[in-house]
Amino acid sequence: MHSIIHLENIRKSYYMGKQELQVLKGISLDIFKNEYVALMGPSGSGKSTLMNILGCLDSPTGGEYILNGHRVSEMADDDLAEVRNKEIGFVFQQFNLLPKLTAAENVALPLIYSGISKKQRTEMAMHVLEQVDLGDRSHHRPNELSGGQCQRVAIARALVNNPSLVLADEPTGNLDTRTSYEIMNIFSRLQEAGNTIVLVTHEEDIANYAKRIVRLRDGVIESDMATSATEVLHT
Repeated sequence: MHSIIHLENIRKSYYMGKQELQVLKGISLDIFKNEYVALMGPSGSGKSTLMNILGCLDSPTGGEYILNGHRVSEMADDDLAEVRNKEIGFVFQQFNLLPKLTAAENVALPLIYSGISKKQRTEMAMHVLEQVDLGDRSHHRPNELSGGQCQRVAIARALVNNPSLVLADEPTGNLDTRTSYEIMNIFSRLQEAGNTIVLVTHEEDIANYAKRIVRLRDGVIESDMATSATEVLHT
């Protein structure tokens, strides 16, 4: 099976003066193609720091990180930025949409630096908007969309580059319960279609949509287990 993420003894420390604050204390983890994994843990467990390292937004203090064959733990910032753009699709709690752009224009943004023509960018944006049931809202701006629709636009934007990995950081944090479940059903459909998804959440009912839950505590992995949904499928 092809490992998209390989972490070996990942450590991360921050320094306040001469005092070292160890946030990650030796994380080893493999996530495979087409897996759907939730990262959980209490505040201060290290899950946000781990997410930043997985997303190439931060570098580890020590250890090895290989993302889809790229040894990213040793890369310079420019190379990291390129890997981030090509290999990773991000979905954030705050949506991070540009208010003056339409849904289709927001989705097409990651393609602007790829040398793709405007016509092709629009076609690719429309394709992924249809995947998240928003094809009929492509010309609407964020202020004309509901919170759930804005998050679907953000998911479409994450998918438009056909990334190896989709990272979702508390993607339902700003949504009501019903809309949260609609968004999670979209992630389930995407995983069934072949996408690899890593989700950070503090909510058990959201984490249970994933097929595997990795729990962190005090900078180490406390447990790594298949969810009951997966166990049912295999019995």
